[in-house]
Amino acid sequence: MDDRRNVNRGYRQLTVWQDAVTYYVLTCDIVKIFSYELRRVASQQIACVDSVHRNIAEGYCRRTLNEYLQFLNIALGSIGESVSGWHALLSAQQVSQADFDRADALAYKIENGLIRLIESLQKKRLSGEWEDSFILRESNETYSGISQ
Repeated sequence: MDDRRNVNRGYRQLTVWQDAVTYYVLTCDIVKIFSYELRRVASQQIACVDSVHRNIAEGYCRRTLNEYLQFLNIALGSIGESVSGWHALLSAQQVSQADFDRADALAYKIENGLIRLIESLQKKRLSGEWEDSFILRESNETYSGISQ
């Protein structure tokens, strides 16, 4: 990580977000060898995998629990879409069993991480433990102290 940290960038500390970025990199690595005829399939697989980490981050940055949960559920849907894609690619013999297993194992880890995170947040909603706002005291002094 870097020195540019604030409350809005806290998602970077989530293991599930880090794993989702790794899943994106793995997917790009696997599909980069696809033939020209399969470029649309490769693009779709990359897009749904890319959606996972982006939705985790966007939900986190929304600051309200309901929106956060909504985006986590979208990320979970994107994981489902990607796993379906891997199964189709394996059935069509467009990916090796080894590549399928690597992608599927990481997707499974992310799915379970998302499910646990959603369950945890739902418990916070029920108990009223969620704080969906933060106080910022803006001033020229505070703003000018931010590194760019």
